[in-house]
Amino acid sequence: MQLRDTNVDKMQQGVYDVLIIGAGINGAVSAASLSRKGVKVALIDKADFASETSSNSSNLAWGGIKYLENHEYFLVNKLCKSRNHLMRSYPSTVKEIRFLTTLQKGFRFPAWFVYFGTLVYWIMGRFFTMRPIFLKPNTIKSLEPAIEVNSSQGGFEYSDAFLHDNDARFVFNFIRTAMDNGACIANYVCANGSERTDDTWTTQAYDSENDKHFEIRSKVIINACGPYVDEYNQINKQETEHQHAFSKGVHLIVRKLTSVDKVLAFFASDGRLFFVIPMGQRTCIGTTDDKVMSPETSVTEADRDFILDNVNALLSLEQPLTRDDIISERCGVRPLAVKDTKSDEDWVALSRKHAIDINQTQNHLSIFGGKLTDCLNVGEEVANIISSLGVTIPYPSAIWYGESDDKIKQEFEYRAKLINLDAMTPAYSSEKLTTRLWRRYDMHALQILDEIQRDASQAEQLMENAEYIRAELHYAARREMITNLEDFLRRRSKIEMVLRKREIIGTKGIKEACSILFGDKAEQKLQEYIEQCA
Repeated sequence: MQLRDTNVDKMQQGVYDVLIIGAGINGAVSAASLSRKGVKVALIDKADFASETSSNSSNLAWGGIKYLENHEYFLVNKLCKSRNHLMRSYPSTVKEIRFLTTLQKGFRFPAWFVYFGTLVYWIMGRFFTMRPIFLKPNTIKSLEPAIEVNSSQGGFEYSDAFLHDNDARFVFNFIRTAMDNGACIANYVCANGSERTDDTWTTQAYDSENDKHFEIRSKVIINACGPYVDEYNQINKQETEHQHAFSKGVHLIVRKLTSVDKVLAFFASDGRLFFVIPMGQRTCIGTTDDKVMSPETSVTEADRDFILDNVNALLSLEQPLTRDDIISERCGVRPLAVKDTKSDEDWVALSRKHAIDINQTQNHLSIFGGKLTDCLNVGEEVANIISSLGVTIPYPSAIWYGESDDKIKQEFEYRAKLINLDAMTPAYSSEKLTTRLWRRYDMHALQILDEIQRDASQAEQLMENAEYIRAELHYAARREMITNLEDFLRRRSKIEMVLRKREIIGTKGIKEACSILFGDKAEQKLQEYIEQCA
């Protein structure tokens, strides 16, 4: 936590070019883009990084094939380009995955017509992925025996992309990029209102970890509070063209249900898309997509019943899934950018594109909506707007995203080979250490190699059923601003998604993990987590 406290102290010094409030995907890419281009940036969040919407997605980076039905061709074209851009920029993290889609008899369109839509989607995607193929019911059954095809009219396979780790980890990697480029960043710092005098914003901030009030001064404010953008704009007396409507999404994590590592896509009993998503030795099922009036939401019994009823109807399982099979749950709202929250427009037809509203007289930006797929566009768009507001951009053409170049990767692989790193891979690991460490840490994986080279025990897996070695915990303690145990278990990693909380508490290695992460506060932080789980 030393890095975090140091940054909080720095935030009180001088005037920043830009203060970003909110560290979800929109705030993270804004910070990464601006800092790499030479802008002096501060970023705060009232909770942990990616603690709301950006840690409750389907972990998919997709071009939005379902938006073709609403004739949003421009949006689909843009999202397909963005998906391809992500896959090229992050080849270790954003990977192609096949979607195996089954259509039931009586569906609103015949299977051949929907298949034609996948060909259009493939073309709009510039043939970047594998070609879609049409499938008869018996072929679907042969590919995945778990699929119930008695009422199927056929289906198809097409490709999109997924995040190999999890969404929150993907967001944090942009946070890490921003810090590498000089951005001053801290989690668990709440913004309690901002006032503008003499061309400078003064934001009242509160460090909840140290119970400390202080001020941050900046030339520009970016409101990237995700579902709370409207709330903070009210505090700052900002009027905007857009507001947010909210779509609640729920996913359940259960045991592995399928034999193929493909996303099984269906249309649920109410006509909405329903996914069965592979997650290593687990499966993620959902989502709901219900209109709600507030960003404060939770999983209900009706949500659980809807998802379980649909998965049991769509798959031929040896034993139907029950609530006892639920390992963990993901619940959040997707904020949708709308111009009229009282509109009677069809809920499902609402656009999922982002919007950025600008108050040029006060140098205030508000980012509405957005998707993980579109994040690189948001980062570039924000940089262009900041430049138009008169803030100097020293390096406007600097590339701020993507994995490190091949020379750095080759150096990592060479050093890993010298110490025979892959031979140290724990027996029950799903991939070699060289592959995993590079994907998670990029060039910073060299620091982890240093730890292992000094002490081979640093390559040992610390917690049972959690693919994290001891050296990763040491790195996280130094560089990843982990303030509470859930920050690590839920957002820097996906341990809390694949293990029940009671299993985590009782697992071998949890106390040592807390000791590494929190030092003399280890027992306190573990107890706080246990009480939270009760």
